[in-house]
Amino acid sequence: MALMPPAEVHLTPSLVASLLADQHPELAALPLTYAGHGWDNTLFRLGNDLVARLPRREVAEPLMVAEQRWLPDLVNGLDVPTSAPLATGVPGAGYPWHWSVCRWIEGSSGNTVPRSGRGAAAPALARFLVHVQRPAPPDAPVSPVGRGGPLAARDAVVHARLRSLPDVPTDRLLEVWAAALAAPPWSAAPLWLHGDLHPANTVLAPDGALAGVVDFGDLCCGDPATDLAAAWLHFDAVGRAAFRAELERLRPTDAETWTRARGWALSIGSALLASSSDAPTLFELGAETLAAVLEDEG
Repeated sequence: MALMPPAEVHLTPSLVASLLADQHPELAALPLTYAGHGWDNTLFRLGNDLVARLPRREVAEPLMVAEQRWLPDLVNGLDVPTSAPLATGVPGAGYPWHWSVCRWIEGSSGNTVPRSGRGAAAPALARFLVHVQRPAPPDAPVSPVGRGGPLAARDAVVHARLRSLPDVPTDRLLEVWAAALAAPPWSAAPLWLHGDLHPANTVLAPDGALAGVVDFGDLCCGDPATDLAAAWLHFDAVGRAAFRAELERLRPTDAETWTRARGWALSIGSALLASSSDAPTLFELGAETLAAVLEDEG
């Protein structure tokens, strides 16, 4: 069973208020309320329009620093809101790590919206990726867990994972995986990647339109196929077709990249299914993703 790691610091509204008073006094008078936490960060809503994001584990500190360094320029000019920092903070008031104040994006987490209701977001998510996926500089971050890298590096773990999962069509999935491995690897310059573009990192409006993209903690560079796996992570067949059509309209993409993207979706989906027994929505996302991968057989 995979359990969410515990926080390594005790984060309270009073601590965040002290950080704001010391470093951003212009924000210190805004109402402050706890808004939840994920594996890496704790959120405190700040007034109506802002949110403070603070790492809850040491491993998230370099991810926060990378967001602060790279993200504002990377998303400049986007027509969809993001969690890019609007103000940044440094250690202080007994808190040991960097932190950010970001825009609060109203809407629902994409992972709480049924797959059939996400299709309206498909064209906008494709446009987001075309904007973000541009050549990265030589000192851009490289994923410590291989996102953006060659699928062959994941071969052993994917084989073992698929053979360990109960009630999945292992042989059919391994055929999809073999086709992805056989596709030529990415050989052009590394492109910027969101790195973790699953539905829980999108915000949807009530009509299903894309209201925002959040959590760039896995920001990295490499093969764009990693992020194109969003086609299978987010959408049903109709949504996938709309996503792919809009991306192809803006940036023609070869069949081999789409084949690798399907392999990335299989890898991510199987990982979610194998390691999210304490997170039902992520477990369901894993199962749905593997089903979507198999829908596109033939």
